[in-house]
Amino acid sequence: MIHYSKFKESSIQGRYINMDSIQKCFSKLSEPLIEIGKSVNQVQIHAFQLGNGPIKVLLWSQMHGNESTTTKALWDLVNFLRSNDPLAYTILKECSLMVVPMLNPDGANVYTRENSNGVDLNRDAKMQSQPESVALRRLFNSFQPDFCFNLHDQRTLFSAGNTNKPATVSFLSPASNKEREITPTRETTMKLIAGMNVMLQEHIPGQVGRYDDGFNDNCVGDTFQMLGVPTVLFESGHYPGDYDREITRKYIFLSLLEAFKIIAEYQVDEFSVGDYFSIPGNRKLFFDIIIENAGIVNPRISNTHKVGVRYKEVLVDGTVVFEPQITEVGTLNGFYGHKTIECVDTKGFGFTYADTPLLDLLKNTKE
Repeated sequence: MIHYSKFKESSIQGRYINMDSIQKCFSKLSEPLIEIGKSVNQVQIHAFQLGNGPIKVLLWSQMHGNESTTTKALWDLVNFLRSNDPLAYTILKECSLMVVPMLNPDGANVYTRENSNGVDLNRDAKMQSQPESVALRRLFNSFQPDFCFNLHDQRTLFSAGNTNKPATVSFLSPASNKEREITPTRETTMKLIAGMNVMLQEHIPGQVGRYDDGFNDNCVGDTFQMLGVPTVLFESGHYPGDYDREITRKYIFLSLLEAFKIIAEYQVDEFSVGDYFSIPGNRKLFFDIIIENAGIVNPRISNTHKVGVRYKEVLVDGTVVFEPQITEVGTLNGFYGHKTIECVDTKGFGFTYADTPLLDLLKNTKE
């Protein structure tokens, strides 16, 4: 039994994690920092190696600057690997982990997906037009990993299949060609994901999703898979009520730990491709809020219709603010809300004080 609270890195919390946020984490390392390149704004991008085993794993986080959950989980993992737990010893004996905790520091600083040139680094695998892309590819070429872990966040709208359960953690074995063939590399990745899913079902049953595997050779995961290295895409999603993703980070930590356990103990082939495909595909079935009987508050909205609200994440004075936006009005059959508000009178009974901006937004909405 892993007592996660013992290893959670207390110096970083919430959604806004930039390079300044992780300086305390860097200072705890006994391993030397490796400068792999610089960002557009000339911020140093660092990696570090843990372990000296024969199986080499390359991990990178915050390729998208506003996707920080896996960065937090990585530092939790570092704390675990520095402990005297027997599993930590096994992993470090069998594996060499090359960790890039923040590939896109410029995007992280202003909480954007893209880098300072407005480029999505996960669509720059072919061109390598950006210094951050060049840094990652150069590290990939020099380290020559046996596995790659591509660490991301996904939006709150994803469900695990056609269910009312959010996709708290999702995975993908990226395609390596347009035909999406199950190559040996993809097969290895699928088996590893299946192994992580077995563990997660004990903690968050029904809340694991499988990401769409449409091929795009501009994506880094697809490219590395094409180059013959099993590459796992991790997607940190929503856990009910956990908009800061402090609960989700735990499940990413446990997933990473389980993946390294499977790799270090040479158990990948104990799982099957069929187990991978049994993971339900992600569907976009969630709104952050569904408002029922909205016509009572706003007569321009049909009484038979519901209002779907999704949050926009905005950085304000170093804090991520969740601004509600009405994105759909209709019957919303088959959709779910992480929260439901029912209007019962014209004053918006059912709305809390915190929902006042949303109530004002609702009153001014047209179908």
